[in-house]
Amino acid sequence: MRWSGLFAVAAGLAGSAMAQLPPMPDIPRVTPVQHAPGGHFRVVIPNRPDPTPVILHVSPQGSDAGDGTAQRPFATLVRTQQVVRTINRDHDVTVLLAPGVYRLDAPLRFGARDGGQNGFTVRWEGAPGTHAILSGGTPVTGWRLVDRQRNIWAANVPMGSDPRQLTVAGKLAPRASVEIPRAAVAFHPWGLEIKDPAWRFLAQLPGQQQIEVEGMSWFTHRHAMVDRIEGDRIVMQQPGWRNNLVGYDTIARPVSVEVARLFLVNALPFLRDPGQWFVDPKAGQLYYKPRPGEDMRRIEVVLPRLAHLLSIAGSYDDPVRDLEFRRLQFSHTSWLQPSGPEGYASQQSGAYLAGELADYPADPIRDCSWGCWSFERMRNRWRQQPAAVQVAAARRIVFDDDRFSQLGQIALGIGNNPEANASGVGLGAAAIEVTNSSFTDLAGGAIMAGGVEPDAHHPARPEMGLRDILIRNNRIAGVSRDYKEQSAILVTYASGTLILHNDVSDTPYDGIDVGWGWGANDPGGSAEYWRKQRGYYDQPGNIVYDTPTTLRDTVVMGNRVRRVKQWFPDGGAIYHLSADPGALIAENYISDVAGSGGIAIYLDEGSRYVTVRNNVVDRVGGVWLNLNTQSHIAPKRTALDNVATGNWYNSGKLNGEWSDYLNNRAADNVAVVGSQWPVEAQRVIDASGVQQAAPRRP
Repeated sequence: MRWSGLFAVAAGLAGSAMAQLPPMPDIPRVTPVQHAPGGHFRVVIPNRPDPTPVILHVSPQGSDAGDGTAQRPFATLVRTQQVVRTINRDHDVTVLLAPGVYRLDAPLRFGARDGGQNGFTVRWEGAPGTHAILSGGTPVTGWRLVDRQRNIWAANVPMGSDPRQLTVAGKLAPRASVEIPRAAVAFHPWGLEIKDPAWRFLAQLPGQQQIEVEGMSWFTHRHAMVDRIEGDRIVMQQPGWRNNLVGYDTIARPVSVEVARLFLVNALPFLRDPGQWFVDPKAGQLYYKPRPGEDMRRIEVVLPRLAHLLSIAGSYDDPVRDLEFRRLQFSHTSWLQPSGPEGYASQQSGAYLAGELADYPADPIRDCSWGCWSFERMRNRWRQQPAAVQVAAARRIVFDDDRFSQLGQIALGIGNNPEANASGVGLGAAAIEVTNSSFTDLAGGAIMAGGVEPDAHHPARPEMGLRDILIRNNRIAGVSRDYKEQSAILVTYASGTLILHNDVSDTPYDGIDVGWGWGANDPGGSAEYWRKQRGYYDQPGNIVYDTPTTLRDTVVMGNRVRRVKQWFPDGGAIYHLSADPGALIAENYISDVAGSGGIAIYLDEGSRYVTVRNNVVDRVGGVWLNLNTQSHIAPKRTALDNVATGNWYNSGKLNGEWSDYLNNRAADNVAVVGSQWPVEAQRVIDASGVQQAAPRRP
């Protein structure tokens, strides 16, 4: 029997792209080759040849009436996806995207039937040497000068358009904003009282429900929306404003008033600085003040339409498998939730508080600006920012040689909370590879792996766990522009994560963060969270676990991390939280962490079993290694069983309790003068960062 009959059936589904394939050879017969002793035959059974891979072609100049051949390519990814589903059970499938921009009408949804079936693989790839652009935006044209004195231009946009991001000349442009002195206002549960008469002009502004209040301090960047302005009262939308008043480092009582800043954002009168913009959704008008040399009649401007681009998720019983993306660029999204009543009550690195809190304190500024029971009750219910590209309930997913740029949130989310994936399914990601890619010009962080809910640290079923995440050879720079509290790379709860040879630079907060939970979810809990301290365990659902979390065996090695923590004193260039058996932070080169309190490597609350070895720390402002041992609760112990050895540093000090009582050991670390690095240290520096791309698997 021949296999050409099978091809004929598939050809009716996939068009002539399949019909071009040659017929398969006959199935070999079992042939006796020798009569062995005892009367048995020894036989040779040749392996069945793999079916020939299928290539489907797509082009912005194509047509969905085509057949997917190079001569008659498809035009849309949705049509191509439909065809892939008809042939991926019997073949490897490569979708080859011609250069150009593919503007999505809606986010793409990849379920279990979109991945490779029966051991085959589906690949979506840009043509070699190019990067096809998947865009969630629309070009803006027809600019006209509307205010010659202020050099403000305007263009028509669809009525109701109200994004939080805008791309101008291939870069994210900031919204119109002004900084207001904190002393000019007083904080109340209902909003802000204007104390400085110079700011009472705010009550005359139109479109007051578009105005946003942003506050940042020690480690949070908080966003809340105005409801109305009456005389000296800025009344805020709820519950977002109320949620920004409780917890830690709040908008009303930050950790440090000296470093805290307050901004008013998104009103036309705030449009004063070149490069800023404002959109009036009711009038359908976009306003922009060009930078020197920008010609609005020629410049490319893209207005985001989509909240995300791609959601990959199956189910825990039937995950997406064997799906790869190469040489693609993901651009032009805007996550809109912070523009509504919820705002963005940032907690840390993409996690935020939302909804109405039970037993909300009568005076939150007085009673809940350093935690309270109402806040602790919600700690296991924090939400996560949905990424532009989302992965959950998936196995063997590859992102290689891709570009993530001009996105309105975290670029790539792997196994996050269910609400952070458009499918409603979260967690459950294994064997995910992110390699040889670039992450630049992002509103949020680059990569967020793991969730923050109970099923993230103690999964209800094994399939929910995250494991074997590889993040290697990526370039990350200029991220977290609008959500400045987000680290470039964050891994919360996962087993066997490898973060290797990445280059991370120019970020407002941390470079690489590992861990979550502040030790509260580790076996035996944390003494810091009992009644006498924070009262976390006294709240319903917050239990003391006797079993470990899924965080273990994390390796952060060979990375180059520089010019990070440019806004916030808290955190570290490489930062760690909670117990992580087998954790290794080694052979990283960390440089230029500015500020008097700048920290290179930070082992925060509950860090245990972490080895910090053979790292090079160069030009750090404050601390080269910080261990938060929480001595105020002694003789109770939290951060213990850590080792720091063989590291080199030319600045900064060692902090924390390194003692036999805590079984923390810091030994054989070498202070270096200036740039006189020993040979071994120079080898670490030279080998750090992105290396030549590793050979791809066949």
